[in-house]
Amino acid sequence: MFTIRSADRWAVQVREDAPVTREAKRDDALLQFVEKLALGLANMGWQRMAARVFAALMVTDSGRLTAGELAELLSVSPAAISGAVRYLEPLGLIARERVPGDRRDSYRVVDDMWYASFLKQDRMLKLWVDTASEGIDVLGASTPAGKRLAEMRDFFEFFAEELPLLFERWHARRLKAQYADGVD
Repeated sequence: MFTIRSADRWAVQVREDAPVTREAKRDDALLQFVEKLALGLANMGWQRMAARVFAALMVTDSGRLTAGELAELLSVSPAAISGAVRYLEPLGLIARERVPGDRRDSYRVVDDMWYASFLKQDRMLKLWVDTASEGIDVLGASTPAGKRLAEMRDFFEFFAEELPLLFERWHARRLKAQYADGVD
C-alpha cells in the first residue's frame, strides 16, 4: 500500500503488488545484503539481532539510525533493538547519541571501530595468557592438561605480541589510502 522511508532514504516495499522500480530493486538488494552480512556475523558467534542491527547501520549512508527506524527497517520490536544495542555498545562498535533538537536517541557506527574492537581483544588475549599460565602452575607443565594449557598460553601470547604490529601496519595503510584520496 505504501513505501516506508527512513532517514537514509532506504525504502521497504510493503505492498506486494506495488510496481517494482529501480529504487525498489536496490532497496531489496540492500535488505538482502543486510541479512547476508548479519548471517555471517551470527555464524561468527554474534547474537543474531545484534548482527542485523549492526549490518543495517553499516549500509546506511550516515551510519546512523534511531531505534524506531531500525525496528521498522528490520521488522522487529523496539525491545529487540534495545537488546541488540546493549550487546553492541560495550563492544565499541556502535555509539548512542542524541541529535540536537531531537528527543530520540540514535545509534551510529563508531569511527575506527575495528581498531577499537581489536584493542579490546588485545586485552582479552593477555588475560587468556595469564589465566593459562596460572593453570599451568596449578596442574604442572609436564601433565597432559598442563601441556594443553601451555599450547593455549603460547597461542594467545603469540597473537598478543603480533597484534600491535598489525595495528601499526593497518594505520599506516589507512593513512596512505586517505592521503591518496585527499581525505584528512
